[in-house]
Amino acid sequence: MYISAEGIIFRQVKAAGGRRMILLFTKKYGKISAGSSISEKGKKRSALALRPFTYGVYELYKNKEYYNIDSADVKRSFFRIGEDVDKYMQASYILELTEKTLPEDLPQPRLFNLLTEFLSAMEKREKRHETLVLAYEVKLLDIFGSFPSLDSCARCGETENLEFFSVQDGGMLCRACGNKANDALIYQPKFDIVNILKFFLKTPMGAFEKIALDEKAAEELQQILRKYISYHLDIGTLKSESIFEGEF
Repeated sequence: MYISAEGIIFRQVKAAGGRRMILLFTKKYGKISAGSSISEKGKKRSALALRPFTYGVYELYKNKEYYNIDSADVKRSFFRIGEDVDKYMQASYILELTEKTLPEDLPQPRLFNLLTEFLSAMEKREKRHETLVLAYEVKLLDIFGSFPSLDSCARCGETENLEFFSVQDGGMLCRACGNKANDALIYQPKFDIVNILKFFLKTPMGAFEKIALDEKAAEELQQILRKYISYHLDIGTLKSESIFEGEF
């Protein structure tokens, strides 16, 4: 059976006989693994469509659970991401994060659209790229139903004096619960984490082309979100997480 799918390549691995195994995030079919004999070398559109940060259209042959990419064409290339080291590393982290959160063969059109919006905004942004990463992480948590509880204490339900953030409890803690807790994954942010998370959630990704969060707040929020995502989405440590060490 032959199928056509729009998609973004997560990664590829060389295989025997000049073939490649490609992990592809498609809008219609979700994350799929596919083989291909298309060479990634040269300037043909089929070669360009197999490179990172390219939104392509792929013609695949499906035989039971096996896919093969017979041809590929570029729908949109976010090539400028690769021209900036910081952009490239930040976007690589997002690709790895997205890959690890997705089960295979399960369509996630909202997340696919979010990823394309992120790549578009990242390509256009000039500096302080970490704000885009934070916005994507917040919206990803919402898509997977893991957005933290912000309006009441995750332990006692209190709605006042919400001063602590608990990774394990999945949201804010009131002053009383936070002071009694003995947990390394409880934070007392030095910024207004509730309103910032709500702002990231409701603001379209495209708006973050020019919005930049305060550097100290961004650093602290990234530390919290990395722990939160690892805990609630069960993805472990990502290889690309090291890019944030000393980033801010």
